[in-house]
Amino acid sequence: MGSGQVTSSEPFDFQGKHVTVAGLGVSGVPAAKVLHGLGATVTVVNDGADERARAQAAELEALGITVRLGDGDTLPEGTELIVTAPGWKPDKPLFAAAAQAGVPVWGDVELAWRLRGPDAAPWLAVTGTNGKTTTVQMLASILKAAGLRTAAVGNIGVSLLDAVLGEEKYDVLAVELSSYQLHWAPSLRAHSAAVLNLAPDHLDWHGSMEAYAADKGRIYEGNRVACVYNVADKATEDLVREADVEEGCRAIGFTLGTPAPSQLGVVEGILVDRAFVENRQKNAQELAEVADVNPPAPHNIANALAAAALARAYGVPAKAVRDGLRAFTPDAHRIAHVADVDGVAYVDDSKATNTHAAEASLAAYESIVWIAGGLAKGAVFDELVAKAAQRLRGAVLIGADRALIREALARHAPEVPVVDLDRTDTGAMRAAVQEARRLARPGDTVLLAPACASMDMFVNYNKRGDAFADAVRELGSAEG
Repeated sequence: MGSGQVTSSEPFDFQGKHVTVAGLGVSGVPAAKVLHGLGATVTVVNDGADERARAQAAELEALGITVRLGDGDTLPEGTELIVTAPGWKPDKPLFAAAAQAGVPVWGDVELAWRLRGPDAAPWLAVTGTNGKTTTVQMLASILKAAGLRTAAVGNIGVSLLDAVLGEEKYDVLAVELSSYQLHWAPSLRAHSAAVLNLAPDHLDWHGSMEAYAADKGRIYEGNRVACVYNVADKATEDLVREADVEEGCRAIGFTLGTPAPSQLGVVEGILVDRAFVENRQKNAQELAEVADVNPPAPHNIANALAAAALARAYGVPAKAVRDGLRAFTPDAHRIAHVADVDGVAYVDDSKATNTHAAEASLAAYESIVWIAGGLAKGAVFDELVAKAAQRLRGAVLIGADRALIREALARHAPEVPVVDLDRTDTGAMRAAVQEARRLARPGDTVLLAPACASMDMFVNYNKRGDAFADAVRELGSAEG
């Protein structure tokens, strides 16, 4: 890790400044209102001009904010700052024009960071390809168990602008940050931060794996107390080594194995801390039992250890880690046990929308009938299938890009029976569950872990998971 004092960003006076907000939507509308309230002259530009955009534009124009619909590429004359929605790609002509004119570009996270008051709550920040939301929710639960005023904010739950500018006073914030948000947050400096894992994702946005990793690594810049990394994922440790942090900031690893000094890990079913203890060469602090983690799947234990590391970096006692993990309830569609039918467990992990998430899900069970498929988003499935092959009793494939998974199964698991459902209607999920039931044996798990996005068949992954759960409940009721 580099060292040296990292100064905080300078205050920014918005009074009379010409600020362009790029994009309406969940971050653009509140950003425009906040900037207008701070005395800036605000122009909003948006690519689309559909009914929703027109309604949002009317709301902003009533406040005296200029809105240009259908023209998101032209830099408005006189612009001194752009505040962009996180999803806007860096290669947009608008940003090229801004770079040429020397106009800075911030995201909503950067804006929130700049608007914090002098006694603002420190940020404990989390990023990674998978597990961010669960880890941040676990972290918030642990902080609350310690009696701290906190909230899960950022790419989840409460917006950062609301958290920073609202009337509620927080002691500390648990902040989920996407690679998009980090790309546009140059001066963010967290108290402590974690990168949970790195796998190819959103490469169409970032342009390359290197650029994606670099944006994730921004979360470590200027950390004060701890940079938390995944011992099993060397790329996360490399990002810590490259980060420029404050003097005294420590690299803290988490591992599913026995922890070395300055790590958190697992010993005989116990989550232990060898980082934030006296004499860590010889001592370890018991934090919780594996059974306190819900669900106790390997990747979720890793999430719990990362959350615990950030909480311990903030000074939270061991008892609060245990109590917070016990109190945590995972979101729907994240390894959710739906029902047992005929001795077979049916598990909904519709949230596994990429191969990395599906790999973690498949690793949690011994004998699996796997329901997979959907929109591949450019993914390849060979490594995923090769790692899971020994665990597969069978596979049922649905969705537009199922052939890619079928071909990977033929190459790496040729003995596994595969049902290829050539349909993308919403009733396909009922058929998939029925086929999976036919393939399963008592003791097996029928696992919906699609490794693909859902939009070819469903509105979102929630609806896909709901369809799976409905079909499973039909099996159960038919049985009763």
